[in-house]
Amino acid sequence: MNEGIKTIIYPVKDIGQAKGRFTELLGVQPIMDEAYYVGYRVGGQDVGLDPNGHSLGMTGPVAYWHVDDLGGRLQALLGAGAETLQEVKDVGGGKLTALVKDADGNVIGLIQAP
Repeated sequence: MNEGIKTIIYPVKDIGQAKGRFTELLGVQPIMDEAYYVGYRVGGQDVGLDPNGHSLGMTGPVAYWHVDDLGGRLQALLGAGAETLQEVKDVGGGKLTALVKDADGNVIGLIQAP
């Protein structure tokens, strides 16, 4: 099952400056504030800032599709010509993520809740 896009993550070079900009833009304080990730929740949407995103191949904001079978969706994308940018990774509490780049160069994120 695909629940749609509920998360967007921005690769940032300076997490402190980006946090200031996004706090002003979104009008809320982060729900997660770490050196490796700053996350917000606004109107049911998760917005994240990733200072390591550029090194993962993120060239701009990445939309994450919430799925219940990340492995299956990942294999479907790879079978359709996508290439892996980030293998399946547990980002905490059993939440799994992966990144691929499709044949058109678009970065696609997948996320599966525990």
